[in-house]
Parts: sequence; C-alpha cells; structure tokens
Amino acid sequence: MSDSKKPVSTVTLWPITAAIWRNKNGSGEPFYNVTFERTYTDKAGEYQNSASFAFNDLLLLAKVADRAHSEIYKLRANVRHHDADE
Repeated sequence: MSDSKKPVSTVTLWPITAAIWRNKNGSGEPFYNVTFERTYTDKAGEYQNSASFAFNDLLLLAKVADRAHSEIYKLRANVRHHDADE
C-alpha cells in the first residue's frame, strides 16, 4: 500500500486485508479499486505483507473480496446521496 495515499476503507479477516482506493475518472467522477494482501510473520518474528496467496488462503480471500464489494456499494451510495443533496 502506498504511504502517500491512504485507502478510503479496509476490510480484514485475519490475515487477509482488502484496501479500497478511491480515484477519479477524467470527468471527476469517483471509482474504486481494491488491493489485497496477506500478513504473515517471517523467521525473525517480524510482520510482513505479501500479495501472494496460498491454496488455503483462497476461500478467505473470496470472503474478503465479497465484503469489499459490499463496502464499495455503500461508498458509491454515499457519493450518490451526497450528489443528490447538492
């Protein structure tokens, strides 16, 4: 994840996290992208992150993706609601 820009939301089911990023298209309308990472501890006991997933991670990854999808629907609804108020 970028240090200069923070995600608008995250979804975590340990050890998998989805970061939801808000961007704007050429017309200035928002759209969302998602990145996924898996946290693990290395041999020294330090936390590390990886974008690689093992077979046993896949169902949990799917659940995190589903929750991220629902979160984006909420974010999009908030944008539409905000635009309707203006």
